[in-house]
Amino acid sequence: MVRLAGERSMLTIAWDVDDVLNNLMGEWLTKKWLPEHPGCRITFAEIKQNPPEVILGCSRAEYEASLDEFRLSTLYPAMLPDKDVLAWFKKNGSRARHLALTAVPLKAAHISAAWVLKYFGSWIRTFSFVPSVRLGEEVVLYDRSKAGYLKWLDRVDVLVEDSEPNINAVRAIGLPGFLVNKPWNKGGVPLKEALAKIL
Repeated sequence: MVRLAGERSMLTIAWDVDDVLNNLMGEWLTKKWLPEHPGCRITFAEIKQNPPEVILGCSRAEYEASLDEFRLSTLYPAMLPDKDVLAWFKKNGSRARHLALTAVPLKAAHISAAWVLKYFGSWIRTFSFVPSVRLGEEVVLYDRSKAGYLKWLDRVDVLVEDSEPNINAVRAIGLPGFLVNKPWNKGGVPLKEALAKIL
């Protein structure tokens, strides 16, 4: 059965993918980093910075390489969506328009897009990304930040995000944002609370 969602006046919500729609940092830490670094005793709650190379005692390049390996392996596609977000979409998804807006390396963007469409494709029809540039990689940059992308697009009403700098940047251009509480940010609200306030 085909259902028409609604009018143009519907709210348009931009969703960060990693650590909002899913639990990338936690999954990567427990399934990739810790097994490969048995001497490391860092817990997810101790990841007070993102990126967390200082906490992990490694270089930024080493952290990014490990995260990229996770993305390009079978582990990223195997991640399940956050159950509260998925439940929210099943109940409320048709009441708004949605797009995914993530920061991901170009070489892994197709994997992220496939993951989003697999679990949220009934509601999220647009996948956008601002490339996370890696050393030695040449990428055309139309926008340097999510705020820059959203300012250019000029169609989004609210951003749901776990990055405090991204939220501050979009608020600076007059766009509301919900900061989802994570160990690496301050002033965020629990995900369930944010979801309850969106519509």
